[in-house]
Amino acid sequence: MKPSEKRDKQPKSLIKSGLMLLAGALVVTTSLTACGGGGASVNKQPAGGKESQTPMTINIALAQVGDIPNKDSEVEQLIEKYTNTKLNIQWIPTAAYDDKVNVMIASNEMPQLLKIQYTPSTISSMQSGLFWEVGPYLKDYKNLSAQSQQFFDNIMVDGKMFGVPIFSEIARAAIVYRKDWLDGLGLKLPKTTDDWYEVIKAMTLNDPDKNGKNDTYGMVLFKKYNEGQASLLTRFAVGLGGPNKWSVVNGSFEPEFTSKEYNDVLKLFKRLYEEKLINQDFAVFDATEAEKLFDSGRAGIKIAVAQTAKSQQDRLSKADPKGIVDVEPLNGPKGIRVAGQTGNSGIYVIPKSTVKTEAEVRKLLTFLDNVMNPEATTVLQRGIEGKHYMKTADNQAEFTDLTAFQREVKPFRDNLPYIEGYNSLPLKDIPIGEKGIAVAKENTKYSIANPALTLNSATYTERGKELEQMIWDAQTKYIMGKLDDAGWQAEIEKWKKAGGSKIIEEYKADYEKTNKKK
Repeated sequence: MKPSEKRDKQPKSLIKSGLMLLAGALVVTTSLTACGGGGASVNKQPAGGKESQTPMTINIALAQVGDIPNKDSEVEQLIEKYTNTKLNIQWIPTAAYDDKVNVMIASNEMPQLLKIQYTPSTISSMQSGLFWEVGPYLKDYKNLSAQSQQFFDNIMVDGKMFGVPIFSEIARAAIVYRKDWLDGLGLKLPKTTDDWYEVIKAMTLNDPDKNGKNDTYGMVLFKKYNEGQASLLTRFAVGLGGPNKWSVVNGSFEPEFTSKEYNDVLKLFKRLYEEKLINQDFAVFDATEAEKLFDSGRAGIKIAVAQTAKSQQDRLSKADPKGIVDVEPLNGPKGIRVAGQTGNSGIYVIPKSTVKTEAEVRKLLTFLDNVMNPEATTVLQRGIEGKHYMKTADNQAEFTDLTAFQREVKPFRDNLPYIEGYNSLPLKDIPIGEKGIAVAKENTKYSIANPALTLNSATYTERGKELEQMIWDAQTKYIMGKLDDAGWQAEIEKWKKAGGSKIIEEYKADYEKTNKKK
């Protein structure tokens, strides 16, 4: 049975007079005395003294990735060792993470480091002064300051930086699919909505796994399918030639959901739902459960982060040793087009209610910087030598137990700052792993930016989440047949009257203001 289912940029070349602060902020290994940046300097005694040797206890909230690692696991202990910290981790289920963060912010009861997303409510929290501004400090941290300025530009709020991004590729989306199913059905990768319909239908009805049972889906939807920067609908529509969140037409802004391509995608899913070619419980189906269907050999194609193809192959092999996963860029009627993302999978903010002094802020930034030092980042990216990977004769890292890496290391890697290949051993990978990395890297050439990403809109800051939810709910109703075309258009008009038109006006005004400065 089938399952029911953002202005002024932070200067890149930062003020050199701040170098004296650097000596007082970094944890150094020589016996130099840190020079004063005032009473807020972290170390005002010789390095190696008691204060610099005592591990800093850090309370941190992380999103659960897979199973929760055992407390004081070997991986956690190594991260603590290499960053001179003691971590008190609160693991929160991914599906409940954003809601839990909103409760923490509303109650002003937050850990020292909190991962948030760049959303209207969190932008408002930044503007209201709940978090420390960290932009002026980042020049003092060698690993953080070495990364592309675009990562930091993309999280600016009113020209200020209130956190450290958890770095990710700018253009990550690709088609991850069962190649053996596609080949066995005599089909090619879809480029148009008609192609997508035929492929999904065949993978659902034509017994692609040849087990004689009606137990597969071509594609599975899940309840947050249309939300955030990883929105399936956005990725899909951009691949077909549509805009990324917003388009600028003759100087005016239009939301993606008014574009032809986006509406073609909605119509596709409406048809698939009507014909029971996708799971009927998608509105309440969790993303982790959708992943399990792919892993168990019951789903055939999805739009996802390109690098996940490798882990999908690894997990699928447990259920179907003959199953073949492949990955290709989204190639549509206008060629390869990929929805550009913010370049982060979240932002670490430092709450003022929990962290009272600049010295504490700097210590926390030191932790985030030290995580990217060679020893710590090698653990995050490759795991433990002899357990998860081995060194090859040419000094590369080769995974020896990817399943253990996924279970024991990935929960930390996906929550902490790292850049693939930065300060770590180069990876000798299996072909599907190398291909996933190559596709994500090549995708950068075809990235379609969101023109409103760092524009200011008071209405969006105040009511953006509410207005987005209005549209998301309407899209789900449309797909499920509870709204017809006229009803869907009526919901768009309601959105405009409720504040959508104000957002359009405010984006246009800020866009014109910004362009005059250039």
